[in-house]
Amino acid sequence: MKGECLFQVGSAINGPGQVKMAWQKSSGNHLAIVGSNKVVSIVNRRGEQMTDAVIPLQGTCTSLDWDADGDVLAIAQDTNTIILLWIAASREVIKLDTGMNKGGEVITLMLWARSSHMLAVGTNKGNLLLYNHANRRKVSILGKHAKKITCGAWSVDNYIALGSEDKSLSVSNSEGDTVRHTTLRDEPHNIQFSMPHEQSALRTPVTMVLGDKNLFLYDMDDTDSPLELTFQPTYGALMAYAWHARGVMMLGFKNGFLIVISLDKEKIGHVRCHSPLNSSSLSLFQTIVIFS
Repeated sequence: MKGECLFQVGSAINGPGQVKMAWQKSSGNHLAIVGSNKVVSIVNRRGEQMTDAVIPLQGTCTSLDWDADGDVLAIAQDTNTIILLWIAASREVIKLDTGMNKGGEVITLMLWARSSHMLAVGTNKGNLLLYNHANRRKVSILGKHAKKITCGAWSVDNYIALGSEDKSLSVSNSEGDTVRHTTLRDEPHNIQFSMPHEQSALRTPVTMVLGDKNLFLYDMDDTDSPLELTFQPTYGALMAYAWHARGVMMLGFKNGFLIVISLDKEKIGHVRCHSPLNSSSLSLFQTIVIFS
C-alpha cells in the first residue's frame, strides 16, 4: 500500500541539494526546513510557507530542534556558537549567546529535553551548556568531555547522557553535575534513554551503538554490570534501533536485516524475530522510527 503524498517543498524554497527538517513536537502542525540557501522556512501541514516565519542564516545550518511543547525552534549554524531561538507564538527570533567562542569552538550537539524547557549544547572541545528557556538561566560546564561531544539523549526526568570521541559516556543532572561516567572501548553513537518493561533486566537503561557493530546497554542502577551485545557479521553495520514498551527492541542493519531481541531478565539478547528486508538503509531506518 502506497502512502499518500500530502505536499512537496521544492528547491524554490530550499535551494538545490540536501535539506534538514524537523517536525514541530507535540502538535506536529508545522515543519521547519532549511537547505543550501541558508534560510529556515516554516510550512504547515498543507505545505504552505508561513510568510512571517522566514529566518535567514549567516552560515550553514547544522541542527534544528523543537522544544517538547513545540513552542520554540532552536537553530545552530557552523559559523558561530550563537543559537537562534524562533518563538512560535510571537514569530520573533531570540539570539542565545552560548559564550563558547574561543579557539575555533563549534557546536556539535543541540538537543531539547523531552519533558522540560532545557536545551543542551555540546561542542567540539567537549564543553557543555545547559540553558533553561523558562527562566533564561545558563549553566556552562567546561571539560565535560576531553574531546568532541558527538551524541546525546535526555531522559524523561531531565538527565542528559552524552557520548564523545574520547570514548566515554557521561550522565548529568539538569544542573550539569556528573552522576555517572564510564569509559567505553569504542566511540558511541545513537544514545537513547528508555523506560523499560517491568520484566526487563535493565531498570534505568542507557543504550548506544559502539563503533558500528555492537549494542552497549548501561544500567544506571547497576553500573558494575554493563552488557554489550554482538551480532552476526552478515548483518552489516548497525544503523538504527528502537525500544518497544513490551520489553523488546528492534534493530536495523545496513545489509537489510531487521531483528527483534528480548530484554527480559531470563532471555536478554535472545533473538525473537529475524527478517531480511529488500530495502535500502533509509527505508529500514524509517520503518524502525514509525514503529518505535
